[in-house]
Amino acid sequence: MSRLMGWPFAATLLAVLAFAAQAQAQARPDTRTMSCEQGRALVQSTGAIVLTTGPHTYDRFVVDGRFCPSGQIAEPAWVQTGDAARCRIGNICVLAPDPEDFWRFRR
Repeated sequence: MSRLMGWPFAATLLAVLAFAAQAQAQARPDTRTMSCEQGRALVQSTGAIVLTTGPHTYDRFVVDGRFCPSGQIAEPAWVQTGDAARCRIGNICVLAPDPEDFWRFRR
């Protein structure tokens, strides 16, 4: 009897895992399917957003440095959109340069 009790549990667990995997696999907005202006407006309206940029690539785009973690700064970012090979839709966060590096390598 305990073997039969295991099947409903296993089936329920499998269904829950399949649903969770499907929810996780939901697509992010894809820059390649929107116009340059749409991509720019999306970043502006959200402040920070993760966008798909290629078949296996994505990035987090921000309006400005206020949306970057401490120790990072915003730098301009260009992506491919549906109507442009290079469109500046916003910025990405990168590590801030260390001021000590400037003097270290100038010697």
